[in-house]
Amino acid sequence: MLKRTLRFLALALLPFIGSLLIRLFYYTNKKVFHAPATITDDPVIFACWHGELLMLPYLYRYYRKTPHAKVLISPHFDGELISKTIKYFGLGTLAGSSNKNAARVLIQAIKTIKDGYDIGITPDGPKGPRHEVADGVIIMAQKTEVKTLLIRIKPTKYWQLNSWDKFIIPKPFGTIHYYASNEIDLSGMNLEEARNKVEKGLKYYEN
Repeated sequence: MLKRTLRFLALALLPFIGSLLIRLFYYTNKKVFHAPATITDDPVIFACWHGELLMLPYLYRYYRKTPHAKVLISPHFDGELISKTIKYFGLGTLAGSSNKNAARVLIQAIKTIKDGYDIGITPDGPKGPRHEVADGVIIMAQKTEVKTLLIRIKPTKYWQLNSWDKFIIPKPFGTIHYYASNEIDLSGMNLEEARNKVEKGLKYYEN
């Protein structure tokens, strides 16, 4: 009973508090966008490492003034917290995992793209290995023939959690560097070619 109560309170309070903190971190940092000025109006897959996803909503708003996207989120409790938090930024979610019900989630995501939504995905999520690209983002891009934008978010001052993804939280009064590739096309490649292209693109700004 106590566990259920604490869970309910966490889901009721933490997402709102989290959304306020994300705004605080964003507005107390300088921002530099190393990114194309515009992208296509067609649906796009936004791909970002799991450990850098906290400030992703603001990179998305850099390109889409009116949010029309869904983000693939783990169906576990931490995923529920993230899902409720990003709703404060106008983003929807698809609950799924590369480890469980992968085919169902992939079909859902493909349908979502065909319905005109952008998709946000962490290629190494939900549980790693860190900075290794799973098949989902590639299959999704190839089945829908949409372009993929590779994203890195690198604050100059940050806390780093001791989690599998080395999750990064910006500290105030630094600079957040947003990096985005040109739109890449993964169609016509075999799985390993496409994986290498995504991984190489995401690791380009490693240092």
